[in-house]
Amino acid sequence: MGRVYNFSAGPAVLPEEVLKEAADEMLDYQGTGMSVMEMSHRGSTFQKILNTAEADLRELMGIPDSYKVLFLQGGASLQFAMLPMNLMKNRSADFILTGQWSKKAYQEASKYGKANVIASSEDRTFSYIPDCRDLPVSKDADYVYICENNTIYGTKYKELPDTKGKILVADVSSCFLSEPVDVTKYGVLYGGVQKNIGPAGVVIVIIREDLITDDVLPGTPTMMKYQTHADAGSLYNTPPAYGIYICGKVFQWLKRKGGLAAMKAYNEKKAAILYDYLDQSRMFHGTVEKKDRSLMNVPFVTGDQELDARFVKEAEAAGLVSLKGHRTVGGMRASIYNAMPIEGVEALTRFMKKFEEENG
Repeated sequence: MGRVYNFSAGPAVLPEEVLKEAADEMLDYQGTGMSVMEMSHRGSTFQKILNTAEADLRELMGIPDSYKVLFLQGGASLQFAMLPMNLMKNRSADFILTGQWSKKAYQEASKYGKANVIASSEDRTFSYIPDCRDLPVSKDADYVYICENNTIYGTKYKELPDTKGKILVADVSSCFLSEPVDVTKYGVLYGGVQKNIGPAGVVIVIIREDLITDDVLPGTPTMMKYQTHADAGSLYNTPPAYGIYICGKVFQWLKRKGGLAAMKAYNEKKAAILYDYLDQSRMFHGTVEKKDRSLMNVPFVTGDQELDARFVKEAEAAGLVSLKGHRTVGGMRASIYNAMPIEGVEALTRFMKKFEEENG
């Protein structure tokens, strides 16, 4: 079977160019006689891979020297606990709930202090981003937390919230490297790479240096301290070495593509094809307010569960896979990350049109 168009929300599609490079180097990485997944993380070869990956990421995002880049494990979900353990000095943090992941982060932080919900879109199944221009930010809040792009519900912040001087912490897992970003607007931004950068197993944390201290909550494990990993250059313990290697290749691929400004333009072009079809279709309907639509995750429904299920099944037979929506939304979801070629989105809309003609 040939390559399918994979619309999975994560683990997700990777650039074919990157996969071919990795395949070519699988048995012998640059004359070492071994695979990257076999070599010591303490050796000079892997250290070069790690250093190059960090340098390329810093270049792509314009990360200032005053921020540390950490390649960690545990996915975004471990950060739900690691953040309050390291940052909740006053035992207080504010949360804007726009989906399942920000809600889970809020619930986890509640174990370590007072977690305050200062805005939420749960009243309409997280189908929009709340107005964040004049939030009731808590005076004693150590930080304000958001999930910037909501994988399940297909929403995206187009403007960052006004935190009234408080540290902004953002989970950017599903929009990581999809567009230019001003890192200085955040205290911490982090993301699991399995959606838009690399294979599952790596989480990248970009954190302002002044937030990395030994002043953490009592009982915080050594492995849960940012200081531990910053001091060790992400090598305190054996890192997810092969995952980092693939991430590094994706960073280089993005640079060859013209960087994040070029990638944003490409992503806008891809998303417009699908959204334009949804807006004129009589069968398929998007589930998100137009002003808050994500470029990465596009949920849609027919309004008929049996018809939705038939669409997903027939689409898979046509080589358009992983289109089933999350159980909390239903219907379908097309994740069209950086590595999804425009041809994949065109193939999807052609199939949708055909399906509508045959079943409308």
